[in-house]
Amino acid sequence: MASTVRSQRGDVLAGLLAKRRALVMGVLNVTPDSFSDGGRFLEPRAAIAQAQRMASAGADLLDIGAESTRPYGGMKPVDAREEQARLSDILPAVVALGLPVSIDTMKAKVAAWALDNGAAIANDVWGLQRDPDMGRVVAERGVPVIVMHNRETADPAIDIMADIREFLQRSLDIAARAGIARDAIIIDPGIGFGKTPQQSIEVLARLDRLRTFGLPILVGASRKRFISTVVPSEPGERIGGSIASHLIAVQKGAAIVRTHDVAETVQALRVADAIGAAAE
Repeated sequence: MASTVRSQRGDVLAGLLAKRRALVMGVLNVTPDSFSDGGRFLEPRAAIAQAQRMASAGADLLDIGAESTRPYGGMKPVDAREEQARLSDILPAVVALGLPVSIDTMKAKVAAWALDNGAAIANDVWGLQRDPDMGRVVAERGVPVIVMHNRETADPAIDIMADIREFLQRSLDIAARAGIARDAIIIDPGIGFGKTPQQSIEVLARLDRLRTFGLPILVGASRKRFISTVVPSEPGERIGGSIASHLIAVQKGAAIVRTHDVAETVQALRVADAIGAAAE
């Protein structure tokens, strides 16, 4: 039975990618201090209702996190027990909606609990490089993993694309040593994480350079601060900039976009697809 479940979960990524269009991942932050919606969905009823709205709006998968990883500082670290407690009444109900669910955590202990309770994908914002046990947890459960580029601090002097490539290669080497299949890996350049706003813009402009990895690319530009450096705005006012960023990311090779605004993003991608099809 365990091997059957492992096989089914290992097929999640292949099933999603078989849709042959950009996928929309809805963001569900079960935290009091997320930069975009901190506290709105901490209470289980509100979180589950938001997950239902995103599913109804056309999300292909949902990403749930219970510790803020906000890229601009100000988050409050929590231990694994607290992180798991925030998830305990929410994760099963979100999984029951029927969409694949990824667990956004940098802790192997939390990832293991979530994967054992229905999550189908691990999403590690430190690309298997923070918790040395994360690779083993993912490999043993046979699930896909998202490895994201990150840095402790932004450095405007570095070649950010070279830094991303070197970081992701280290993540892939760790994954290989742990026994994670290469075709179970998604790469994420980490828009906003350890980057200046201009570097985030540069990454989006040069995203196609990451295609050489031969792996699905996920981009999460939703409501990020770099948008406000182009047009001054608060997080909730950045939907237009988020959609523009995600449309360009898809044009440059992104297979998945991670967004707080599912309905608007789904509509934008479908219209773009229709226009593209009419031009063929």
